[in-house]
Amino acid sequence: MRKIVVYTITSIDGAVDDPTRLFPPDVDPDRPQPPTFDDELIARETELIERQDAVLLGRHMYDEWSRYWPISDVQPFADFINGARKYVVTSTPLTTQWGDAEAVSGPLPDIVRDLKALPGKDIGVHGSITLAQSLLAEGLVDELHLAVAPLVDPEGRRLFERAKDLQRLTLHTATPTPGGALWLVYRPLRSG
Repeated sequence: MRKIVVYTITSIDGAVDDPTRLFPPDVDPDRPQPPTFDDELIARETELIERQDAVLLGRHMYDEWSRYWPISDVQPFADFINGARKYVVTSTPLTTQWGDAEAVSGPLPDIVRDLKALPGKDIGVHGSITLAQSLLAEGLVDELHLAVAPLVDPEGRRLFERAKDLQRLTLHTATPTPGGALWLVYRPLRSG
């Protein structure tokens, strides 16, 4: 069966907003940055997206990315995201066409159940922090990939800030990178 796989870049203290949001690198190149995508991080990301043929996106991320990725040459993600089937969680029709995209609505457990029942590879959640927070809070994530940047961001949103209960995760892999980041893969510890 397909898995729901959340991938995000995070600071050591769990902030998932881009640290350049306050200090763009062209204004102050010495301010904290997300992890450097060295060869190891690129290899981990490539391995991750090769196991996916669809993505689940929030509406805001879809609208933003539908303007950026079709003209981007940032590889390997551009080819992946432009070619992947996109399911957009929204209550309104999509106003921008971007490849194979479909609006989905309803309770998240129903959306996830229906998508996982379809044939195909894993379903990725990239960006879409509000959606990722909701999926994690509902216990709907099968695998969590974190690219942990070597920085602290006390102001950014936290991935688990919507969590209602204690959640136990098991560490599947931990890969340090030459740029000082860590690629961590967790899976939920489910009873039974």
